[in-house]
Amino acid sequence: MDIASDIKRTFKEGTALTRLIYVNIGVFLLLKIIGVFFYLAGQPFPIYDWLAIPSNTDALTVRVWTPVTYMFLHAGFIYLLFNILGLYWFGQLFMLHFEGAKLLGVYLLGGLAGAFVYVLSYNIFPVFDSTYALLMGASASVFAILVAIAVYDPNREIHLFFIGKFPLKYVAAFYVLLSVIGISTSNPGGNIAHLGGAVWGWFYIYQLRKGKDMGAGLVAWLDKIAEWFKGIFKERSNMKVTYKKPPRDDREYNRAKNNQQNNLNHILDKISKSGYDSLTKQEKELLFKQGKK
Repeated sequence: MDIASDIKRTFKEGTALTRLIYVNIGVFLLLKIIGVFFYLAGQPFPIYDWLAIPSNTDALTVRVWTPVTYMFLHAGFIYLLFNILGLYWFGQLFMLHFEGAKLLGVYLLGGLAGAFVYVLSYNIFPVFDSTYALLMGASASVFAILVAIAVYDPNREIHLFFIGKFPLKYVAAFYVLLSVIGISTSNPGGNIAHLGGAVWGWFYIYQLRKGKDMGAGLVAWLDKIAEWFKGIFKERSNMKVTYKKPPRDDREYNRAKNNQQNNLNHILDKISKSGYDSLTKQEKELLFKQGKK
């Protein structure tokens, strides 16, 4: 299984960006494979309903994990592909200036900000009064990374297909504008979440320039959890099973040892009197065994 070994090695040795990409792809493939078995069994596969974040607050109170799980969840391959490409491109630019811990913090908190704005909007704007929606995907997190690096390094030029070089600040502004327009045309929940992620990306860099890393606490907490799990698995891997022989009766052992010594003394006396050739086959074997000890 060289492929599995390579994936394990690159995940372990890779950057935070590599791991985020692996987790997104891994979750997608795992759920699709499980879904095949449900399909063949003729059963519904409701896992997406339980991992995507609902717009209804009552449903959210019994699915409190969804503000985290939704940002790693993709139902369609094309949606996954575009989010992974965006995460890779803008994540690479981010990593030119910052370490992986900051990227992870922006990704997670940007996703949480997108989830918050999405749920809030669906519960305060009249247009969504009778709407029940589910949100999934990493796009809010990707928007947070894009806007964060665009605010920090606005004049960096990137090459766009068929257009040429463009300052990063205009690329970010274009995507934010598309999301604003898209609220009233298609996928309102997703576009609202994009804006929540974008606001967090701007706020993160704004605070970072003041010397405050808003994601440091979350990342440190996650590191402690990871170390705790590593400690558990390490302890299990170091456990050894030993088998002890049942204790012997000391009197029986001493008796057998004395008999053996008496037999050996008898053989030695026989050799001194009559020579080695006078020994029986059994006596020679016993003498040979003793000589090997």
